[in-house]
Formats: sequence, structure tokens, C-alpha cells
Amino acid sequence: MTVSTQPPKGWVPVEHRWFGLDRRTLKPALISLAIALALIYGIPALNSAIPWHNEIKAGQVLDLGGGATAVPPVGWQLESGTLTGGSATNLQVLLASGGATIELNGTSYDGTAAAFLDQVERAGSDGAGVNGQRATLTTGAGLVGVVDSRTVPSGGDEIDAAFKMAVGSPEAIDSAPALLVRVRTAAGQFEHYQDEVAALLRSITPGAAR
Repeated sequence: MTVSTQPPKGWVPVEHRWFGLDRRTLKPALISLAIALALIYGIPALNSAIPWHNEIKAGQVLDLGGGATAVPPVGWQLESGTLTGGSATNLQVLLASGGATIELNGTSYDGTAAAFLDQVERAGSDGAGVNGQRATLTTGAGLVGVVDSRTVPSGGDEIDAAFKMAVGSPEAIDSAPALLVRVRTAAGQFEHYQDEVAALLRSITPGAAR
């Protein structure tokens, strides 16, 4: 009878075993596991740990589409939106500074700025009271907007300003796109930002083509 001296298939020599595992394949497996864990957990954690900065610098201008522009406050963070020289695909801008935010959102709307603001407030009605009287504001380019202020249920202050992005005849203004500017601050903090907000609102231009 012939006795085979060949080891069984899959047999791992003692010198290559570690707790029953093949040490020769353990290292590549651990490297693969480490890479997978870094991709799943490490990179997102690193992204969240590194502060994202896109600070507005003097001379930079927001592109509101169609040639329309606004001058953002220096030192605020541009969290979404496009500066002139870029390519604005939609009119959605978010600026932030400390506990304050400024959102600019554009949409099509046939009617006046006051009617547009009424519609916005009806759609977003949540029981918050409007403080003070509705006021008008004219930008340096001649756009006439309407402004409301309120205290929101979360305890902050909110300012809404609505514009129709055209000057000229009532017909041209009514058919022009609408712009909503919404400012949110912590309760009692609006005065700290009001000069910067007012400067941004007055800097809004409709663009030559409007």
C-alpha cells in the first residue's frame, strides 16, 4: 500500500498559522478592511471636522441670473449660490454669519411684489405673528420691494423682502420674475446685522435684459 506524503488540499503549514488563520492572507485582508473603513467612516468624518470656508471678500458680487446681481456682506460665508464670473443655473443663494442667514430665492410670478409676498406668507403660515407695518424699500437700481418682519415660533427674528425684478411699466414689472429675500437671526439680534442686510437689499439690480 502506498501512503501519500502530499498535504491535504487547503492545508496551511504550522509556521503560517495564527489562531487557525493563514497569516499569509491575513495582512492583505486587514489592509483591504482598513481601506474600506476609511472610505466609509474616515473621509466623511474628516470632511465634517474640517471647517468649510467660502468667505465673501470685498468686491465680490452675487450672480442672480439673467444679469441680475446683488452685493453680499463682506465676511459672510457663501454656503450656496454663484458669484459673478461663474455660471448660475438657478437663483438660490444662502449666506451665513454667526447665527444669521440670508436666503435669496427667485421664481416666476405674474403680479405685484406685494401680492407675491402675500402668497409666500400664506404658504408658510405657521402661526407666527407679523410685527410692525409692511414697508416699502427702493434699491439703488430703482426696484421697489415690500418688507415684512416677524418673530418665528423658534424664537428668532425673520425679515422677508419681495421684489419683482424689473423697472418700467406696471405691465413689465408684473410679468417679471420675483425675488424673495429672507433674513433669519436669533431673537433680538437683527439690529446687529441690519446695516449689512439693508446694504444687500439696496444693492439688488434687475439686469439690463429685464
